[in-house]
Amino acid sequence: MAGRRRASGRGAVVLCLLLTSLVACGGGPTAGDTAEADVQHVLDRRAAAVLDRDKAAVAETGAASWFEAVSAVPLASWSYKVTGVHRTGTTATADAELRYQVQGYDRAPVTVARTLDLALDAADQWYVRDEKPARKAPQQLWDQGEVTVVRGKRSIVLGVGQSGERLHSFADLADHAVPAVSDAWGTGWSRHVVVLVPDSLDGMAGLLGSPASSYRGIAAVTTGETGAPARAPADRVIVNPDAYGLLGNLGRQVVLTHETTHVATRADTTAATPLWLSEGYADWVGYRDTGRTPSEAAPELGEAVAAGRVPAALPSDADFGFGGSASGLAMSYEGGWLACRMIADRWGEARLGAFYRAVGTHKERPGAVEEAMAKVLDTDLKDFTAAWREYLRDQFG
Repeated sequence: MAGRRRASGRGAVVLCLLLTSLVACGGGPTAGDTAEADVQHVLDRRAAAVLDRDKAAVAETGAASWFEAVSAVPLASWSYKVTGVHRTGTTATADAELRYQVQGYDRAPVTVARTLDLALDAADQWYVRDEKPARKAPQQLWDQGEVTVVRGKRSIVLGVGQSGERLHSFADLADHAVPAVSDAWGTGWSRHVVVLVPDSLDGMAGLLGSPASSYRGIAAVTTGETGAPARAPADRVIVNPDAYGLLGNLGRQVVLTHETTHVATRADTTAATPLWLSEGYADWVGYRDTGRTPSEAAPELGEAVAAGRVPAALPSDADFGFGGSASGLAMSYEGGWLACRMIADRWGEARLGAFYRAVGTHKERPGAVEEAMAKVLDTDLKDFTAAWREYLRDQFG
């Protein structure tokens, strides 16, 4: 009996130590658990207030100065999931996932990492002092200022520091791009697009979470997970207003149509898809109905071919990196475009789309292009490359 009592006493101590991270040694929650639950409760109230467009209710949970920035965005959902709370006395820092949907455009929530600074008020309740992107996480447009929203027939444009007139021009371009892409690719995609227009190159870089130098001279990019299912959140076409403003009317339309093509083809673009195909196809759709000749649309490559410098191989993924020369990057895009243009010319537009989709059915790069060429185009990579090189000579001869 004595031994059993002794074992019982030791067991109680050991059990208490094992459960410290979950339950305090007396059955109640720990201070950390209480803080996390309390912060989650405050953020749940905050999220509901944002969806209700209730600034007063947002203010009851803490800082509300950013509410004006986001209030114009049409939201279908907005919620926080607390993933950690780091408390120091009467202040705390919370790590959270913000999940939101733009109404009518996002089929599932966009998830972004956020950091919130909190403090206890006189009533011993947590309130939010500040909310910002988590370390290394991209900004959201409303982090950069008040968002203006313009709706097109097939698009929604969100801008910061832009006039309504300029945002309407982007909506017009996007509305023209959507049917142009559907005519080439088909209608099995969302057939609408979300365009973000920050006020500068730095703003674009902030939305992408990368240095501005990575996108200098790039007019626009499209974000989104390649190979994602149809229920995935909508892509975002993010504009560099500095570079975009240097383009003429045709160039602006080609760029928006190119980026919209990436939105349409995303589900069929996988790790197996080389950049010469994904970027070349997007350029092919962009230029498809413009009447632009290779000499007009591919001047860098044309100059090289005319000088006898015909590329020996299709552009590699590394050739599309922003770290090289501007002319080298241009030649890579032009080479990919002309490869896709050759397929459309020789095998037909339907075969070009089928080839793109066939490559994307593979999970990995090795063998994907070769198998798709054999199956869809009845050729191999060696013969295709030789035909492409001859096609370049013909186009620029």
